[in-house]
Amino acid sequence: MVETEARPVLAPVIEDWTGAPWRKLEQHLYRLQKRIYQAQDRGNVKVVHSLQRLLVKSRAARMLAVRRVTQENQGKQTAGVDGVKAIGPSVRLLFVDRLRSLDGIPAQPVRRVLIPKAGKPGEFRPLGIPVMLDRAAQTLATFALEPQWEARFEANSYGFRPGRSGHDAIEAVYLAIVHQPKYVLDADIKGCFDNIAQEPLLNKLDTIPRIRRAVKAWLRAGVLAEGVFIPTTAGTPQGGCASPLLANIALHGLEQAAAAAVYPAESGEDRRRRPVLIRYADDFVILHRRRDAIVAARLAVEHFLADLGLHLHPTKTTITHTLQPEEGRVGFDFLGFTVRQYPCGKTTGGHAARGDGRLTWKTCITPSKSAVKRHVTRMGALIRQYRGAPQPALIERLNPIIRGWTNYYRTVVASATFAQCDSHRYAQLWRWARWRHPQRSAHWTASRYWSFAPGRRWQFTVLHGDYQGLRLRNHTDTHIKRHVKVKGRATPYDGNLPYWAQRLKDHPLTSTTLGRLLAKQQGKCASCGLTFTAQSLIDIDHTTPTSQGGADSPHNYQALHRHCHDQKTANDLRRGVSLSMTT
Repeated sequence: MVETEARPVLAPVIEDWTGAPWRKLEQHLYRLQKRIYQAQDRGNVKVVHSLQRLLVKSRAARMLAVRRVTQENQGKQTAGVDGVKAIGPSVRLLFVDRLRSLDGIPAQPVRRVLIPKAGKPGEFRPLGIPVMLDRAAQTLATFALEPQWEARFEANSYGFRPGRSGHDAIEAVYLAIVHQPKYVLDADIKGCFDNIAQEPLLNKLDTIPRIRRAVKAWLRAGVLAEGVFIPTTAGTPQGGCASPLLANIALHGLEQAAAAAVYPAESGEDRRRRPVLIRYADDFVILHRRRDAIVAARLAVEHFLADLGLHLHPTKTTITHTLQPEEGRVGFDFLGFTVRQYPCGKTTGGHAARGDGRLTWKTCITPSKSAVKRHVTRMGALIRQYRGAPQPALIERLNPIIRGWTNYYRTVVASATFAQCDSHRYAQLWRWARWRHPQRSAHWTASRYWSFAPGRRWQFTVLHGDYQGLRLRNHTDTHIKRHVKVKGRATPYDGNLPYWAQRLKDHPLTSTTLGRLLAKQQGKCASCGLTFTAQSLIDIDHTTPTSQGGADSPHNYQALHRHCHDQKTANDLRRGVSLSMTT
């Protein structure tokens, strides 16, 4: 069927924010995005632009954009230069009306906030915070641009894309080297977000004039740092809703440039085995079995980046090898993981590719030493900070940190590292306990804060009071589970919602409780009935509130969208007030 020019759909005027038909609005937006993806996949640019015009004018898209930045995003309580935050329903509807003219909203400067870089003392990352209305406009533009570019992005691009994560990038690295040791270009782009040339990026957008004008205004809106206005002639501000997508668009083609690198061919060599580039945002590695191919790929990548005003960091970009020493090192660090191969005996390696014998090495991906050091240091600083706090408060602060860190590294060879972290944490907790009770014996101190559980060894547990039974989570409580890489160039806009719901349930960062709820609910929200997507913010809610007699147990849990959770909480509070007035 040949798709014709899209026709506008008349939507009813919505005057009550809380009573809006959100399910229908989300379905309408997703249908438009899926049609944009399909049209771009066919190469029908005319239909893509027509659908983008329809989407940015759609009241459904405008309402969902406003809801995302004012109710769902973590930064909804963070103000821009105008000081506006935590807006109410009436102002949200006003924002929806203002978004009718996407390119007619004057872009305001972003507020600059410096945040420290992890593991780099004294270094800061400049974060640019737009005003709330600009955030809503950027989200609306992202709704229109993302499905178009998801149909064009390269297969080995994993950062800041829906349905993809760093775990997919690491699994892609593993699959690229598991059957053959390779040379690696461990690359670092110097100041990527701050130095991207704006004009080449705008020329690359390939979208309707309205969105292009709006993007140009956001890029050149300037920065307000400590009351001083600084014009922006290059870069995309980190912190904007559209910035990750714009950076991915700018770097699109990097993989193709590396694969097209020209290098001398050996006799009988299969030239189809091109250098493989795996990228997560602005971090990437290039893999190939020959060093001269890596050198040629580096030259090709540098030429590609020069057109964007970017350069590789001269001291942080190195060539190494996964098995043999190269430039004084073996293996490389990528996304907090250490990737390298070890020689092994004739009976301990795996089968080689195409069944031509056994491997004489094994591939091992572990948490990097710097990542482990940062984690142990963070736990130690928190424990020292809570020296005078009750034991339950310390446990409740440490448990999310341990759970999040171990879930991130649960897909690789991390069992020994988890045990090592438990040993460091035990020493830190012992110093915490001895500092609190310097006059008591070691036996008394241990019996006050630790208990012995069969099969679990010593546990840091609350033994008395209201929080009796609350225990500190061990790193080794998290079991290793291999991650399955996303299929090729698959995207949530392809319409295969059961596939993405299954991946969401099995994602390493999805907790066990949430995974079971998603399986029970077949990947759908218990309130609105829509299938959860990779972009969904999911909360675990009590079906019957505990304040109204509900049990705090998994049998009383349900998975909801964050906005559905907020709406249910408001209804529960009203119901609770009415019940108390009746009694």
